[in-house]
Amino acid sequence: MSPLISAQTLAASLEKRTFCILDATALLPGETSNPDEAFLKAHIPGSLRFDIDLFSDPESTQPHTVPSAARFGRLFGALGISRATPVVFYDQGNTASACRGWWLARLFGHEQVFVLDGGLPAWQRDDHHPTSTGPAQQPTAQPYTARTHFSRVKGLGDMLDIVSGTVQPILDARSAARFYGEVPEPRPGLASGHMPGAFNLPYKTLLSENGHFLPAERIRDIFLELGLPQTPPAVTTCGSGMTASVLNVGLALAGFDEGALYDGSWAEWGATPDAPVTKGR
Repeated sequence: MSPLISAQTLAASLEKRTFCILDATALLPGETSNPDEAFLKAHIPGSLRFDIDLFSDPESTQPHTVPSAARFGRLFGALGISRATPVVFYDQGNTASACRGWWLARLFGHEQVFVLDGGLPAWQRDDHHPTSTGPAQQPTAQPYTARTHFSRVKGLGDMLDIVSGTVQPILDARSAARFYGEVPEPRPGLASGHMPGAFNLPYKTLLSENGHFLPAERIRDIFLELGLPQTPPAVTTCGSGMTASVLNVGLALAGFDEGALYDGSWAEWGATPDAPVTKGR
């Protein structure tokens, strides 16, 4: 099953209310908009806001890290979602936000979950689908029990094991300049460079100029040209666990195992004194 849904397919389902539609927009480094205000100005009819920072561990010192299963289940259910509800994530244009929502839902065992290909820009551009303004209608809460798939997430200890000899490929979604340590990290105090043995695959490599994912066959070729093995499943990483999720969606789209995501990513690795770092090309 493809992780993507098109604007045309989603539009055809609106009257039947087939999906719960969630705007998961969160800001990436350098972005300055206000996602909540933008939602009030234009959102897909019937959609709700999915606040990634709310769906995070409030005790963590790292940005938007994974919440507990109980927290996720309580908040997901509060959006009117049951385990049988098909869910579509979209964002206002950076792709990574919707993919992070998709990955979180997959992590906690929600199988019927999709990313709107191209996000809100595609919705507005393709056939000029309608948008709504103002606050979303409050849904009726549903009981939701999360079923965590621990194979879909990695922590610092897992990654230290991998770079010390466990054979599992690492895909880094940051830009080449950040990966090779040629520019400083946007977050102060972090080392520059990458994990030993990691592959660099900037997340935008999988996207077209208009924000759609490339065709599945082309994405598969990109992974194979990079030298990515079919097994074992890859682990994705980035700056803070956002853009890495684009690679997880790409893996699933291309027919690979969707793999795991290193949740702390470089925000954690680059701040860990004994974590090995490689610089240069």
